[in-house]
Amino acid sequence: MRHLEFFFDYECPYCKRGYEDLLLLLKEHEDIKVTWRPCESHPRPEDHPPHTDLALQGLFFAMDHGIDLPAYHERLFAALHVDRIDVEDAAVLADYVRDLVDRDSFHTALVDGTYKQVQEDGNDYAYEENDVWFLPAFRMDGKKLDAQGGIGVSKEEIADFLKA
Repeated sequence: MRHLEFFFDYECPYCKRGYEDLLLLLKEHEDIKVTWRPCESHPRPEDHPPHTDLALQGLFFAMDHGIDLPAYHERLFAALHVDRIDVEDAAVLADYVRDLVDRDSFHTALVDGTYKQVQEDGNDYAYEENDVWFLPAFRMDGKKLDAQGGIGVSKEEIADFLKA
């Protein structure tokens, strides 16, 4: 079994496309296990809203509570790219995913910052330990594939990376 790390942010349109391409390509690579590595494209205090720290903390909640991760990913990409909800508001975010999670527990975890340190550690893991500069980014078997700023990563590049 090979292990792939996928670094992404829900706010990033290139990550949305990379996520969709990755899911399609993984059908041909059942030997690959994915670890989702959420990290903010523009962490606070950077003035580049929307900030996705709460959405990423919500993912860690979902992981801890056995929530359907692909459903959560799809919903959060839609939140930012289709419905354009205010993901910086814990109540709005909790209402938006209430059919996937226990809304009140989810909201409480966001307001209390239950997953804030884990989310910040994820940023450090991406940027400090894995030299991620642009998203999406992929790491597997000591190799890396990083997006180009303003371009992303093509489906063909991902396919070649998974084959190597």
